[in-house]
Amino acid sequence: MKRGRKTNEANSSSSEERAEKESKKHKVTDEKTTAAQSPDWANLLQDIILQVFQYLPLLDRAHASQVCRSWNQVFHMPDLWRCFEFELNQPATSYLRATHPELIKQIIKRHSNHLQYVSFKVVDSSKESAEAACDILSQLVNCSLKTLGLISTARPSFMDLPKSHFISALTVVFVNSKSLSSLKIDDTPVDDPSLKVLVANNSDTLKLLKMSSCPHVSPAGILCVADQCHGLRELALNYHLLSDELLLALSSEKHVRLEHLRIDVVSENPGQTQFHTIQKSSWDAFIKHSPKVNLVMYFFLYEEEFDPFFRYEIPVTHLYFGRSVSKDVLGRVGMTCPRLVELVVCANGLRPLDEELIRIAERCKFLSAVGLGECEVSCSAFVEFVKMCGGRLSQLSIMEEVLIPDQKYSLEQIHWEVSKHLGRVWFPDMMPTW
Repeated sequence: MKRGRKTNEANSSSSEERAEKESKKHKVTDEKTTAAQSPDWANLLQDIILQVFQYLPLLDRAHASQVCRSWNQVFHMPDLWRCFEFELNQPATSYLRATHPELIKQIIKRHSNHLQYVSFKVVDSSKESAEAACDILSQLVNCSLKTLGLISTARPSFMDLPKSHFISALTVVFVNSKSLSSLKIDDTPVDDPSLKVLVANNSDTLKLLKMSSCPHVSPAGILCVADQCHGLRELALNYHLLSDELLLALSSEKHVRLEHLRIDVVSENPGQTQFHTIQKSSWDAFIKHSPKVNLVMYFFLYEEEFDPFFRYEIPVTHLYFGRSVSKDVLGRVGMTCPRLVELVVCANGLRPLDEELIRIAERCKFLSAVGLGECEVSCSAFVEFVKMCGGRLSQLSIMEEVLIPDQKYSLEQIHWEVSKHLGRVWFPDMMPTW
């Protein structure tokens, strides 16, 4: 009995040992499997880490660079710093996150010669933020920028600076870049002499110039740019800078065909701004040279200031009325804008635009996008307008309050009728109730 008991104990002990060994073996296998399945973040391809870093805000990017040596190496790769946006504001006046000053110092110290596509976004209206942008600009002496954008989301910012301080900082970039192709400097105190510096150093490469609301630039200053920068393809400016001489310069044989011309026609003080008239021959020469150009015009005028406009044919393609516009002006649009592609009317008044819309549909054969805000149109006239334009109306944004029911159509019926002519389901836009 004792011998049998010892044998059983020995067998039991042996089984336990085997079970323990099997358990350890499975545990080691599971650990290896888990390790094999878990991603090794430190050994990711640097190209993949680089793409991820490009989507991170600067502060998050800096924190990520401290994870491991490989990520830190990516943080200092030149490719990561070719495109960068400086966000500037004062903590006391804005809740938005700004680029940390210490990080800005590090970027300028280590990566200024890598910067190529740079923008400065001033997200408050403080003079201090604009000054910070100028201070950074003045330090970019070792970089050759290809694009530069000065964006102020809250006016006036840059316009509050001393003109000499701003010009001094901007010309540092103009002189040192030599290959600037895109420049966006809306709402800044840039002037004619600084544009001459721009042209002297970047005339062969400049392709886009956006400079609306720059009061210190004269028609002669922008004409200098057009005369020298023959590769210019996109231009945005205020109407007071537009002249017959400018259009003719853009139409010269030396100049490439312009692709996009945006003109802001703005009046801040009713009755105090005099608007000149551009000759039809200048428009004809311009459109003959650049037949596919998009001519975009934004109008922020009072009714009595529209007299110089739409008196003869004009090659506008995109037309936006930001303030109330009269029936008479919209009627002239239908007669003088045969190239019109997009029309947006924010307000008109309480007189129905039936005849004006029908005329636009008849004469503007390329019209494909329409938006109507505080206007009135009878349901019958609107259906007829859509029927005449047909399926080419890819965008049709009409507030429900614009449509006036009549004997032929109610608001419920117009949805089906318009959808039938468009070839897709359509509903008028609704005003939010909150």
